[in-house]
Amino acid sequence: MNTKTYRQGDVLLIPVDEIPAGKVKTKKICLALGEVTGHHHSIFSGGAVGFADDEEALAEFVQVEQEVEVEHQEHDNIALPPGKYRSAIQHEYTPEALKKVAD
Repeated sequence: MNTKTYRQGDVLLIPVDEIPAGKVKTKKICLALGEVTGHHHSIFSGGAVGFADDEEALAEFVQVEQEVEVEHQEHDNIALPPGKYRSAIQHEYTPEALKKVAD
């Protein structure tokens, strides 16, 4: 298994052995959507499939068949090699609670 992680801004892609059972294919592969700017971390090429609890949801997992690029309006694209990945969003600590980083 590939153990290298990939980061683009506040999105971290972590290699996994399997996509969890019960996840369904997403219509689009959007990993994160900026609440403030509307910017998004997305994969547009046909070499990957996103998975989540609902086909309309943000992709929680990605299965890459051939190298793809993760795109964002303010970050350099990153190449993602074949494999299975879990998408994690960076959190920040506040005295009240942990919060997702707002983009």
